[in-house]
Amino acid sequence: MPMMCAVVFQRQGRLYYADPGSLTPSVGDHVLYPTHEGPEVAEVMWAPEWVADDVGGLPVLVGMAGETHLRASEVSRKKRASARVAARRLIREHELPMKLSGVDYLYDENRTTIYFTAPHRIDFRALVRDLAATMDGKVELRQLSARDEARLTGDIGSCGRELCCSTFLVDFEPVSVRMAKDQDLPPNPMRISGACGKLMCCLKYEHPLYQEFAEQAPALGERVETPEGDGTVIGHNVPGETVVVRMAADGKVSRCALASVCSSRKSYESR
Repeated sequence: MPMMCAVVFQRQGRLYYADPGSLTPSVGDHVLYPTHEGPEVAEVMWAPEWVADDVGGLPVLVGMAGETHLRASEVSRKKRASARVAARRLIREHELPMKLSGVDYLYDENRTTIYFTAPHRIDFRALVRDLAATMDGKVELRQLSARDEARLTGDIGSCGRELCCSTFLVDFEPVSVRMAKDQDLPPNPMRISGACGKLMCCLKYEHPLYQEFAEQAPALGERVETPEGDGTVIGHNVPGETVVVRMAADGKVSRCALASVCSSRKSYESR
C-alpha cells in the first residue's frame, strides 16, 4: 500500500496531496512541495499514512523546509498581500472591468503573477507598468476562464464536497446540455451549473452509463414481456438498471430488472 500526506500553502487553503517519500513529517511541520516553478514551502495538514486506494503518480516531497526556506516563504506571503492590495487599487483607478482572482510570487525571480477574470479581452499594458513601478519587480497578468478561476480559488459544490476541478481533475473535458437531457435532468441553469457558472463537470461521469442503458432498454410507451406478464414501459431507472412497467392485465405498476424485460418491439400510444 502506498503512503500519502496532505499539505496546504496557506491556512484554510486547498489541500494538496503528496507522497512523503523517505520523510516522516508531523502535522504542522513545513516541507518542500515540488511545483512547476520549483519547490515551495507548504504546511503538513495530514501526516503520512498508508492508504488502500491506488494513488500512484503523486508528487514526492523534496525535503523538510529549513530556516532559509521559511524566511523566503514569509517574504513571499507579504509580497502577495501587498500585491493584492495594490492590484485592486490600480484596477479601480484605471477603471478596468477586471476581477482579481489570485496572486502568486516567485522569490528567486522577484516576479509577481496576478490572475484575473474579465468578460472580454482588455488592454492592461498601462496597469502592468503601474504595478511594476509600485511593487518594484517583474509583474505578469494572466486572464483566467471561469473554470480556471474555480480551480484556483476552490469552493464547495452542490454535492457538499470540494470542487472536482480543485481536487483531482487534470483536464477539462467538454460538457454539453445534451448530457443533462440524456440523464433526465431539468434544463434549469441553477440545477446543472457549477460554482463557475458553467455546466457541471460531473455530468460527464455517468453519461456513458445512460448511453449504454438507452441502447439496451425499451423506449417509453413500448410493449414488453416481463416475468409478471405483458405491459407497457412508463419509466426508466438508470442507476438501478430497471424499467417501470404498467401491467396490461390489471394496470399495476411494477419495477422490473432490465435483463428480465423482453421487448416485443410493438409501438404503443400512451393514453
